[in-house]
Amino acid sequence: MEFKEVAEKRRSVRSFEQKEIPKEDIEEIIEIGHTAPSAGNRQARDFILISDQKEKEKLVENAYGQSFIAEAPWVIIACAHQKRSAERYGERGRDLYSIQDASAAVENILLAVVDKGYASVWIGAFEEEKVKVQLDIPEGVRPVAILPIGYPDETPTAPKKMDADELTHHGEW
Repeated sequence: MEFKEVAEKRRSVRSFEQKEIPKEDIEEIIEIGHTAPSAGNRQARDFILISDQKEKEKLVENAYGQSFIAEAPWVIIACAHQKRSAERYGERGRDLYSIQDASAAVENILLAVVDKGYASVWIGAFEEEKVKVQLDIPEGVRPVAILPIGYPDETPTAPKKMDADELTHHGEW
């Protein structure tokens, strides 16, 4: 699939077929996520892979009851490694660069998922502290996205987007 087709085909999918995905595919998807740029090459992002049904159900509780999380065969938790970035960049690294590093990786992951014929959705609505406790995430690391991954059981239509000209400014606002 050409890159433009992958980007245009990506949708937020919240319904998954009960069909397994090989762990090797998930590991390859993580590798593609890891190719994303990072501030100062600090690679201030970490990933937690979850396939255990009980863990996924606990994530549902900690994500305001978004039950589709437990339907997906795999869930990736993308984390910003704030401490790693702060070691070089201080407060800005902790509060911004680490979030950017994780977010860039998440976008690569979402596109890799589509390229492999799977689907996902970027979930930011969750109780961060409860997820940290559930997954024993260390201090200085912040979960920023939950990504359930599976075969799509729905085909959402493309949402209406603003015209790019409305969002593009040439030198001034």
